[in-house]
Amino acid sequence: MTPPARRDGTPEKNRTTARDIDATLSNAKPARKQNINPDDHPLADAWWETGASGTGGAQAEGERLQKVLARAGVASRRHAEKIIDAGRVEVNGEIVRTQGRRVNPARDVIRVDGVRVNVNEDTQYLILNKPRGVLSTMSDEMGRPCVGDYVSEQIAAGNRLFHVGRLDADTEGLLLLTNDGELANRLTHPSYKIKKTYLAFVLGEADRELVRALKEGVALDDGVAKADFVQIIDKHQGESLIRVELHEGRKHIVRRMLKEAGYPVQRLVRTKMHTVQLGEQKPGSLRSLNDSELTSLYKAVGM
Repeated sequence: MTPPARRDGTPEKNRTTARDIDATLSNAKPARKQNINPDDHPLADAWWETGASGTGGAQAEGERLQKVLARAGVASRRHAEKIIDAGRVEVNGEIVRTQGRRVNPARDVIRVDGVRVNVNEDTQYLILNKPRGVLSTMSDEMGRPCVGDYVSEQIAAGNRLFHVGRLDADTEGLLLLTNDGELANRLTHPSYKIKKTYLAFVLGEADRELVRALKEGVALDDGVAKADFVQIIDKHQGESLIRVELHEGRKHIVRRMLKEAGYPVQRLVRTKMHTVQLGEQKPGSLRSLNDSELTSLYKAVGM
């Protein structure tokens, strides 16, 4: 038989009383630390970001600057505090001397001694040595080999990578892949004059006249194109190896310049972008930019 209900409709045996609650609380062991310092808590940053400081007031968003610097590999937290005290750290162009300043790594620009520090863990900067025959696209409807095939794991993990500039299918070499849209836009904008270096294997034994012609300018159907630097590395039995450096980014610019000058390209490899070099990286392999390379690119485009 169902016990009679209270006025609120709750049966007597299912009704929880204040006495029951008091009994439950009295059996609980007291916390060793009744007053917690948020800075000592293992989830300190989440604690402050959610406003769970015990006062109920919302705190500033972001993470403590010294922690962000330490995670970026600039220094230990203790040494990062000394760097801040010395006025060597800037956040969005403002020198910071106050400890505990909170920043947003995904949005704020942080510099130490005037050099930008990459503090956003979500950004990726990869160098691919693109093999010959691979399209500079992230996908291809016809199933042809493309750059996206080499970063499929990153894409599957939710990273939206894209290539900075492009190399035609027959051109090999250095291709930067990133999800940093601002850096990518600046690197490809002609106003920043980012230089790229190519090794070109051509038909014909090159001479000083070719060097002069490329540096003074070759007339193409879309205007004159000039090389910033030209060097004949080797020539043998009707072929030559030439190094060409230029900051232009027009389509097939190196191939068209050399063809117009009378030296058709047989093989073309991009070996360098600004100070970032391909080195001995094997075709089809990926690597991350190191800190000095990334800093150099930041400086080159005023970031």
